Amino acid sequence: MFVKGQKVVCINDGFPAAAKKLYSQLPKKDSVYTVRSVYIGRGNYTRAESGQKDGEIGLLLEELVNPRDPSLKSNLQGELGFNSERFAPLVHEDDEMAWTEKEEDEVLLPA
Repeated sequence: MFVKGQKVVCINDGFPAAAKKLYSQLPKKDSVYTVRSVYIGRGNYTRAESGQKDGEIGLLLEELVNPRDPSLKSNLQGELGFNSERFAPLVHEDDEMAWTEKEEDEVLLPA
């Protein structure tokens, strides 16, 4: 789980062409970011099954600001965010920041 103010590192910057057209700023792999907001995601907007995936968590990042989410109803506000699965929490080891992935899908959290 991620929290506001937490430092994270991007572990997946493989975005589809549609995202590159919608977003003004995308995270880059191995770059460090600060969580600005955590929210319940609605799925991948580029797929037919968008909104049908339970448990997806979205992140907004301090360092990246993007346009309004075009899929929201006109009276709702919301910025395009990122699936939290694209990030891993930073772990401090001997005053150096590092991130660790135990397995491809399992991220180690600091103790």
